Amino acid sequence: MTLTADAAATGSHLSAEPLRATYRPAEPLDLVRTVGVLMRGPKDPTMLVDGATVWRASRTPDGVATLAVRSVSGEVRATAWGPGAAWALDQLPALCGAQDDPTGFDVSRHPMLAEIARRTAAVRLTRTDLVFDALTSAVIEQKVTSFQAFGAWRVLVTRFGDRAPGPTPRPMSAPPSIDGWRAIPSWAWHRAGVEPPQSRAVASAASRGGRIAAAVLDAATGADRDRILTSLPGIGAWTASETRIRALGDPDAVSVGDYHLAHQVGYALTGSRVDDDGMLELLEPWAGHRHRVIRLILAGGPREPRRGPRLAPQDHRRH
Repeated sequence: MTLTADAAATGSHLSAEPLRATYRPAEPLDLVRTVGVLMRGPKDPTMLVDGATVWRASRTPDGVATLAVRSVSGEVRATAWGPGAAWALDQLPALCGAQDDPTGFDVSRHPMLAEIARRTAAVRLTRTDLVFDALTSAVIEQKVTSFQAFGAWRVLVTRFGDRAPGPTPRPMSAPPSIDGWRAIPSWAWHRAGVEPPQSRAVASAASRGGRIAAAVLDAATGADRDRILTSLPGIGAWTASETRIRALGDPDAVSVGDYHLAHQVGYALTGSRVDDDGMLELLEPWAGHRHRVIRLILAGGPREPRRGPRLAPQDHRRH
């Protein structure tokens, strides 16, 4: 991967010297679908897909960075702004799935999965290495609808994060620092629609944020990562798994406790609903790659016909 510095950009909110890099994937890459799974709703202040360009604002270990990436003729061309620009470009291959190793994954005996795998062969498992941001977004999504969670994420990041540097197509923000998450007042969580158990879980995690993130990155197995994450108050198996998926691109993570996932997996593989235990039993033949199977099912598996009205979310912010 090549890395170069551009001429100075203009504008008070822009980094003085944006950096550019070119990454050449070894395999075909669907950039938008690979990185796009990180977006928390269509109005996510940290991510934007503008045509063929993916914009991402993040808080790296070196500071805030904005990354603009585009796939052109088999290359990924990236430009980054901000104090964390060099870190973001160094992490670019992992973001594009370079560490995604499908060795041993075989769905050839399952025609439906094999067909989806063929159609989505260029989609990789992305990895951000930003454990605390992944953990926080997952906590906010506990026990609520996606609509509620994405709205809360948007409000909190926009209000308490930092303006993303660079000529972004619309104003974007990087998430707050670990100390910034911890300092968010209770009334702000309430107005964003986040319940006290979730806000307390984020604050508790923030008190050990740096140490926890380092320990998760250093852990050797998924079980070790789960043990570290679930040692935090308010962090259960679902949140730990979602953190592993988003931050580490873990190919074996299974989000048990999800309201819909077991039903979707069961219906796709057997035509009938199953519970979490049944889902784990169905996925066992692909141990080590169970999340890959889930991704295939979500990408193109059969969906159970809707049986009732949509969940009507309750808004507790006025109480």
